[in-house]
Amino acid sequence: MELIHQPGLAELIERALAEDVGLGDVTTSATVRPDARGRARIIVKEDEMVFCGGALIAPILERCGAQARIAKLAPEGSTLHRGEVAAEMEGLLSGLLIGERTALNFVQLMSAIATKTAQFVRAVAGTRARIVDTRKTHPGLRAVEKYAVRVGGGFNHRYGLDSGVLIKDNHIAAAGSVELAIRLARQAVPHTLKIEVECENLAQLEQAIAAGADIVLLDNMTLEDIGRACQIAAGRVQLEVSGNVTLATVGAIARTGVDLISVGELTHSVRAADLSMRIEAF
Repeated sequence: MELIHQPGLAELIERALAEDVGLGDVTTSATVRPDARGRARIIVKEDEMVFCGGALIAPILERCGAQARIAKLAPEGSTLHRGEVAAEMEGLLSGLLIGERTALNFVQLMSAIATKTAQFVRAVAGTRARIVDTRKTHPGLRAVEKYAVRVGGGFNHRYGLDSGVLIKDNHIAAAGSVELAIRLARQAVPHTLKIEVECENLAQLEQAIAAGADIVLLDNMTLEDIGRACQIAAGRVQLEVSGNVTLATVGAIARTGVDLISVGELTHSVRAADLSMRIEAF
């Protein structure tokens, strides 16, 4: 599973290290001999979590001068429990210490997203619904956050504004109607792009289907209306549900028969997974 194209990954790591290290780690420089070597272990402190982001550890430590050898690394997407070792590295202590926080920040965020996604995926098991992410990501981190969703068993919605047509309420207001917005989009975009339309009620759903939409996003509809929408749209368009979807409600939504459920919570408000790095000198 590709994380992010290499030039983009390198740039992301460089920015993160520049932010954290600045002109140098004054504490490590003052307290650690340049030639001192040791071992670092990343320990899980959650009862259960889906591990993600291990692929970033080696390049981060390399840029910190750790000359690290990765002795152990849990597979991406593996389920780990409290006390287990997610990663073990050996190298120069100074580089291990300099890269510690940046490496943990990435792994904690990505593991949290993968874990949350896996919870939603389990909640809709046995239905046709796919769990998909949104563009509600942290600025500059979209690539790694959407990758973490895939590791957790979810699927990606459009990456950015240039990767798909999604006509939302404000586009409809600007165009004048659902039908006109769809017609204008169909005239302007290549035939290879599907057209998705956000609808707030069943009347708009009917209009979107009649105008030739490929996908309809049901925004903040009641469970009853979602069920009725599935009957109306059966075999005609794909249906996506969005808006205030939680672990408590996603199962019932999936059982209505919708195709996609988009969840902003996967990325915009997860709590970082609890991991720590323990270092010992040789």
